[in-house]
Amino acid sequence: MFYYSAVALAAFMMSLLGTRLTILALRRKHAFLDVPNARSNHIAPTPRGGGIAVVFTLVMGLLLMDVGYSIVLAMLLLAAISFIDDLIRVPPALRLVAQAVAVWIAMTGMEGLLFNGLLSVADDKIITMLLWIWFINLFNFMDGIDGISGSEMICVGIGLCLLTVITNAFPSTLAEYALVAVAAGFGFLWWNWHPAKIFLGDVGSIPIGFLLAYLLLLAAKDGYVYAAMILPAYYLADGTITLVRRTWRGEKPWKAHSEHFYQKAVRNGRSHDGVVRLIIGVNMLLVLCAVTATLEPKVAPVALLTAYAAVFLLLRYFARRKKAGRP
Repeated sequence: MFYYSAVALAAFMMSLLGTRLTILALRRKHAFLDVPNARSNHIAPTPRGGGIAVVFTLVMGLLLMDVGYSIVLAMLLLAAISFIDDLIRVPPALRLVAQAVAVWIAMTGMEGLLFNGLLSVADDKIITMLLWIWFINLFNFMDGIDGISGSEMICVGIGLCLLTVITNAFPSTLAEYALVAVAAGFGFLWWNWHPAKIFLGDVGSIPIGFLLAYLLLLAAKDGYVYAAMILPAYYLADGTITLVRRTWRGEKPWKAHSEHFYQKAVRNGRSHDGVVRLIIGVNMLLVLCAVTATLEPKVAPVALLTAYAAVFLLLRYFARRKKAGRP
């Protein structure tokens, strides 16, 4: 436990101080500035390269936890292509190819099948790859207001760590990697909480989405199937519903927009931190549902339905216009 605690503390401090140094460097060079436009949810130019420090922290922390090199290599590949994308826009097709290559690299180091023999090996791997790529992009799409992605990273990581503790599976590969993600997330959130001094940028959100997808897939392979579907429920629901709506209207899904439910809540007058606190509250309920589904398999479907019902209620609340005079 001392070793894991030391690595987690080191990851927190590295993320905290590294993000601070990144802020100073980017402001001095006037680089990676995210200038507000009609779709923005912020009002002042803000550097968006915070992911540089976070990804470096995650890579170092994972190496200290003896992660497979395929995961680290894949994260570095995604960070590199995303760094270029933050500088000069990379065509969506090329980004997608890079993500597919990164996922393929990571899958070469993974054992077992996601659906435990229900599908053929080829079909299992194809569906796993598609789910993984979808979550990478979903996480990137959802990174649109102060504090939201850092909070999601922390909540999912805490949920996964807690599951391994209550099932006497700690320490484990899943718990160790999730612990690093939680620590790095807290270090970044210190600077990204509203009003944010820095954003992740694609260089951060893409590799982090990749890592969280890996952890959730690993959880499913380890037997926490319901938990893997419950813990990211808010991101899955908001991201997927928004994408389906935009695609139905004939809009290009990769184009920048401000139509997610949490973004509507901000445009309707709610503060960034107020919206994120509500999401954190629902995420804590999701953790409880995930724990219940794991400890009591007979009620797992009920826990799953409860989790998504709570998420849909929050989405509906976010979609409502704020009445004058209400805080």
